[in-house]
Parts: sequence; structure tokens; C-alpha cells
Amino acid sequence: MSDFFDRFRLLQSSGSGRRHIDDRQAPACLRRFRSSAPHDGLTSALPADSTMPQAHADERRDLGASVATLTQTELERHLWQAADILRGTVDAGDYKQYIFGLLFYRRLCDVWDEEFDALLAETGDREEAADPDEHRFHIPPQHHWNAVRKHATQIGQHLNNAFAAIEDANLPLRGVFGDVDFANQERFPDARLEMLLAHFEKHRLRNSDVPPDMLGDAYMYLIAQFAEGSGKKGGEFYTPRQVVKLIVECLDPQPGMSIYDPTCGSGGMLLEAVQHLKDKGQNPRTLALYGQEKNLGTWAIAQINLFLHNIDDAFIAKGDTILSPKRYDPRAQEFVPGVGAFDRVMANPPFSEKVWGYDIWSNGDPFGRDVYGVPPKGYGDLAFVQHMVASLKDNGMLGVVVPHGVLFRGGAEGRIREAMLKADIIEAVIGLAPNLFYGAGIPAAILIIRKDKPAERRGKVLVVNGDATFQPGKAQNHLTDDNVRTLADAFHGFADVEKLARVVPVDEIAANGFNLNISRYVQTGAEAEAVDVAAEVAKLQDLIAKRNEAEAVMFGHLKRLGYVG
Repeated sequence: MSDFFDRFRLLQSSGSGRRHIDDRQAPACLRRFRSSAPHDGLTSALPADSTMPQAHADERRDLGASVATLTQTELERHLWQAADILRGTVDAGDYKQYIFGLLFYRRLCDVWDEEFDALLAETGDREEAADPDEHRFHIPPQHHWNAVRKHATQIGQHLNNAFAAIEDANLPLRGVFGDVDFANQERFPDARLEMLLAHFEKHRLRNSDVPPDMLGDAYMYLIAQFAEGSGKKGGEFYTPRQVVKLIVECLDPQPGMSIYDPTCGSGGMLLEAVQHLKDKGQNPRTLALYGQEKNLGTWAIAQINLFLHNIDDAFIAKGDTILSPKRYDPRAQEFVPGVGAFDRVMANPPFSEKVWGYDIWSNGDPFGRDVYGVPPKGYGDLAFVQHMVASLKDNGMLGVVVPHGVLFRGGAEGRIREAMLKADIIEAVIGLAPNLFYGAGIPAAILIIRKDKPAERRGKVLVVNGDATFQPGKAQNHLTDDNVRTLADAFHGFADVEKLARVVPVDEIAANGFNLNISRYVQTGAEAEAVDVAAEVAKLQDLIAKRNEAEAVMFGHLKRLGYVG
């Protein structure tokens, strides 16, 4: 609950003139409602001048939305079918921003209605039930979903106005609708938008109808579908969930820990850490979640993703992690330049980034992250890895996806790898099967790094070869739950496993020029059969003799026929 009111303090300190309340000052009905209702979203700024309770209530007419219980599959199908309405007018790669924006808008309005109805039933006072201070976020009456639905023309502009008004009224939601623009009537004629909005209101999206976990999982399904359809670009905002699960299983976050993803994409790593605690019957709300994302559209996807999963206390900064790293300052209640310190760090940074900040790092990283060296100009992988190491508490752990080249390339990368191995911070290298990632058929690996290894693991690196541990697919390979468990168990066991894993002394790696090429240490292919050289030579000589006999017979026939002299 403290996170809820921390956000109000942030709003008050921003000079917005919005009223600050805490649990002791909040109306009794709101305290009771908050304690009983599931938390659904980000807390909001609540404008003092926006109360029109009766008008707001009048706008809340139910347009026939179904309240029948949906299955997970039915919900996913319903949401995915919205994309069909846009086909032919919007590029497939752009579907997501429009579908996600409308889904989020619909959810916000339905949850506001749900809160209103609960408060009205408790108090019998429509004005109090519509009071912005009694809601987690404010929906301006004239920009509620049902108000927009009253318009038959210029629907796109009314949607744009609603999105802007909601962002203006709720500081934590600023930018969450991204660059969504429905006002282009050539792309979004009123008739098509009418179809799209009508589709979205077939099913009501209150908490009581669609719980946060269910809607959040459906949203993740949409992200995966859009990523698959986007090819290489899909990998920029989505990491296959089973790969994420493997990293989280290896890092094993515990209650009360801080979790950080410096290239958080759509937020999958942070959400999987939450799910990890849920699966263990532990309280995920004790986690402190942080991230950074430079693509503003992807940042918006992450914010919506967290909201729909009922997470309202994650802090995701905007900006380039390498050029402009940011940490959250709880005292200032804002992001400031700098590098934080976290219990668990996990990420899937862009592979072999060409433009990553070499010109700056070559003169010394301003934030002191280049402890092990400066990566080459055309390969930024180890810049991200070093940022993650710098962001790690002394007793923390990190898991990061890297291309295989990081394991064996020479030059500057080889020197960085050597320095990290000599510092004994690399705990494991887990090789993954090829074609697991969208738009990247090459195999990748996961580095597990710990500044302070357990005593029994010091001076050693566990090498796991997972190139045969996967489920083949038509367009893309996958990891099953059993595959994830096999690889995670190998990491936690930290022991030799035939054709899967080997504990390699750092001294041996040093003798190999600090090369971490996985197949050098663990081979998964069938062993070559023993060859009897003498027997094989005898077979060859016998075959040569038979060939010579056949040639003699053939030339005899040709000579009798006059073809040869």
C-alpha cells in the first residue's frame, strides 16, 4: 500500500495542485474498498476540478457487453481477432500499438466503472462514488469509453482526445499510449473504427470478469503473436517466454529482492520474476521492479503489460541504457542519471549492436562501467554485460542472453573475456539451441555472472551445451517446460552431466586462450565409431581390384567392336 501513496506524494511534489492523501486521511469507504478490491493498475493524479458525478454516471451506459465468463483461449482469440479488422489498412508491424492502446483504454474505463459501482453500493452516494479521490486513476467524464461511443463521426479524433486527456489526468500514465493516432481518416474511416470499437465491447473487461493474471497472459499472447509476425523486429520487444523462464529459474529471485532489466522490452523478464514467486507460493509484491527501455513505443507496451498484470509499483525509465543510464531515486521520487545496485539483473540486449556508444567509451565511460575494457566499435554486447555487472550488488547474480561470438571472438572482446575470467565472475555459460529467437536463427547463450561465487564454485565455470535440448518447430524452435527444467537443473547441480554439462577449471580455459566456445568443452553429438584402419584398407584394395577387372572386360568388348585399337 505504501507504493500507492508514494505515487501521490510524487504528484503533490510536482506542483500539479492535486490533493495528497494517505491511509489515515483517506475516506473510510476508500480504505475499505482498497483493502478488499484487487489492485488493478497504476495510481493516478486526480484533478480537483474534474468532478461531474451525475454526468459521469450517465456516460456509463452499458452497451451490451457480455459478462459471460471467458476462457483464456476465448479471450486470446477475441483480442487477436481485433487485428483482422485492421488488415489491409495498417502494416502488420504496426497492429500492436493500436490494438494495445484500445485494449488498455477499454480496461481503464471498465475498472473505473467497477470501482464506481462498488462505492455506490457501499455508500449510496453517487457524488462520492464518482469522486476522483476515490479511484486509483481518473477518467475525465467526457472522455470515458461510453462518451466516445456516442460519436458517429470523427471517431478517431475523439479517441485521440481521450488518450491525451487520460494521460494528462494521470501522471504515471504519461506516454503510455505512445504514438497511437487514430485521426487519419484514410487509414481509419469511421466505419472501420465503429467495427473495431464494437468488437472490443463484446466482452466487459472488469476485474470481476477478467482477472488481471488472465488479461495479462492474454496480452503476453498478443505480444508473442505480433513478435512472430514482425520477424526480426519482433526480437526487439519480445524474448520467448521459455528463454526468460530459464534465466529466472537459474537466478531464483527471492521475496524482498530488487529486480532490474536494463533493456526491458515489453517487460517479460520482470513479469517472469513475479510469476516465479507466485509459483512458489511467495508474495510477489515484496519484489522491487526496475527497468529501462529506449524505444518509447516498446516502453509503452511494457507499462501496459505491467498494468494488465496488476503491477503498479514497477519503475521503468526511458532512454538509452549505455549512453544515458538511469536509476530511480526514492527520495526524489524520480529517475536520475546513474547506475543502481540490484539483487538480480537479467536482460536480452540487442545482439551485436553496431551503434552503441563506442566514441564515448573509448575515452572512458563516464559512469565507470568499462572495468574490464572497451568493446569493439561494431559489437556492443559486452558493453551491456559490463553495465549489468556494474548494476549488480556484491552478493547479486545476473543472467544475460548473448550471441555465441561473445564467447570466442578475439581482439577487444577476447581481452574483456579474459579479464572477467581472471576476476572469476563468470559462473556458467548455457548454450541454447538455434532458431529460438524471432528474426535471429543463430544460436545464443546465457551468461550467469556472480561477483561473489560460492566457495565450491570458485575457479570454475559450468559449461552447459543445450544445442540438442529443444522442441523443433516449423518456423521456429521452442523450449518445453522439460527442456527448461533440464537446463536449469544442470546449472543448479553444477556437476558434469554426460553430453550436457561440464565443470571446467578456469586454468583450462586460460590454456585455451580464454576461449569459451561451448563445443570445445561439451559435445552432444554421437561418439564416432572406432575405426579398424587395416580392415578398411583391405576393403579398399578389394574394391580397386574388382574395378580393374570390370574395366578389363569393358575394354575387351570395345576392342572387338572396333572402338579402340
